[in-house]
Amino acid sequence: MRKNGSEVDNFTIPTILKACAQVLMTRLGKEIHGFAIKNGLDGDAYVSNALIQMYSECGSLVSARYLFDEMPNRDVVSWSTMIRGYHKGGLLEEALEVMREMHFMNVRPSEVALISMVSLFTDVADVELGKAIHACVVRNCKDEKLGVAIATALIDMYSKCGNLAYAKQLFNRLNQNSVVSWTVMISGYIRCNEINEGIRLFAEMIEENVFPSEITILSLIIECGFVGDLQLGRWLHAYILRNGFEFSLAMANALVDMYGKCREIRSARTLFDGMKSKDVMIWNAVISAYAQAHCIDKAFELFIHMKVSKVRPNEVTMVGLLSLCTEAGALEMGKWLHTYIEKQGLEVDVILKTALVDMYAKCGDVNGAYRLFSEAIYRDICMWNAMMAGYGMHGCGEEALIFFIDMERSGVKPNDITFIGLLNACSHAGLVTEGKSVFDKMVHGLGLVPKIEHYGCMVDLLGRAGLLDEAHEMIKSMPLRPNMIVWGALLAASKLHKNPSMGEIAATQILEIEPQNYGYNVLMSNIYAVANRWNDVAGVRRVMKEIRVKKEPGFSSVEVNGLVHKFIRGGMVNWKS
Repeated sequence: MRKNGSEVDNFTIPTILKACAQVLMTRLGKEIHGFAIKNGLDGDAYVSNALIQMYSECGSLVSARYLFDEMPNRDVVSWSTMIRGYHKGGLLEEALEVMREMHFMNVRPSEVALISMVSLFTDVADVELGKAIHACVVRNCKDEKLGVAIATALIDMYSKCGNLAYAKQLFNRLNQNSVVSWTVMISGYIRCNEINEGIRLFAEMIEENVFPSEITILSLIIECGFVGDLQLGRWLHAYILRNGFEFSLAMANALVDMYGKCREIRSARTLFDGMKSKDVMIWNAVISAYAQAHCIDKAFELFIHMKVSKVRPNEVTMVGLLSLCTEAGALEMGKWLHTYIEKQGLEVDVILKTALVDMYAKCGDVNGAYRLFSEAIYRDICMWNAMMAGYGMHGCGEEALIFFIDMERSGVKPNDITFIGLLNACSHAGLVTEGKSVFDKMVHGLGLVPKIEHYGCMVDLLGRAGLLDEAHEMIKSMPLRPNMIVWGALLAASKLHKNPSMGEIAATQILEIEPQNYGYNVLMSNIYAVANRWNDVAGVRRVMKEIRVKKEPGFSSVEVNGLVHKFIRGGMVNWKS
């Protein structure tokens, strides 16, 4: 077009930028950006919005935000594009901040913007905030009745927030349910583990002559993986085969992923092997399946096959493998992956960088983790959390607390996971006063509601310090019902400080919650043995013998020369890298 001397205007540039975004060609997009600046087209709102979208889609959110901030005249499309960009990039806090600013600037959202905002609150999964955005939608809709698209988005939001009653009310009010609204409602029932109701609604949809599309089936398979419902997943697989659905790569990916999440590795591998054409996503799905089953050798073996098959791994592949190295404590394998990423020139976005920081920190190389953290231009809350959790695991409680102060100074808001990491750090380092202060700051300073994990950390902190009575009082004052983790922390502390009476209280509660968990019987027997209460030891062992309890053997693992060696009592197993 340019060779022919045709004029390139503000309508042509956005079309080219959209093409760059679809195929993730960041470099070419930057060249088009340069062309727009040279030709004085960058001041046009239409072009600027297209640039923001291109940078967002290509994962360059810093560039997108810079353009957004420099725009002299932002329209509603600019705001909704920036919100959607942050949302798709997983930066929910940043997306919420842009939304608040948009509200403060009295920018009236369009229907497209409202759908983007509702989708954002779907991922936030806070029902109270969801009600607030619902009210915002009602206020900004021109007609009193909600359109099908926005109503469907709200149904999805309420379903994912666990409020099926509100979702069902909105669904029933729709004059004409599309296949999308049926899909969202059925998916909601599956996600909330109301499987029978979901199946009933699926049958009702077909009776209403609304037939499921490939997207419907894909959505339901994904939800089966989310809740781990293998039986329904198999039924959907059979439904696909019976009803002549095209067995696309997307369908195969979803099924492999579902089988992986349901720990049905054989079915996942059979499906994978049966596909003639394999893209990077299906390789990632089967590698992830092995990772979830803790088969580190099979996952890396498949990664080697992937390279031999000339399928280029992407960031998702590397994040999955790094997570597996983190779990196995395989530092050398993790370092090898890091070198591979650098040699292959893979784009290291914030998610991959966080996975690397997490791997180094949890595998014992805290200095390596800090070096990567320091090099990062953009640090989200997940990266800060990974660094603090790493310090905590290795008893560096004071360093974790210093990091927390630095994080707040940087303007990054802590979340629930931040405080779990901090409380664990205080517990492992014996910082009781500091731990109490952190818990108080979370509750009273930031207004966060403690979850069961936070109470478990506090009981562990107090228990390790020998404050067993205080730990027990905290359990009794909890607004939530204590679970195995909470009582287990008290039981472990009772063993550590040789307090059989407190151990008996904890063990009794544990057996009420989970009568089949006999590992705690063994721990209680050990507590009695330390206290020289041999009659009680004999009593516990007799009960275990009568009901034929077989204790699961413990194991430990160590990495030597690229091999993870798993040691079990009476033998050894090698996990090959």
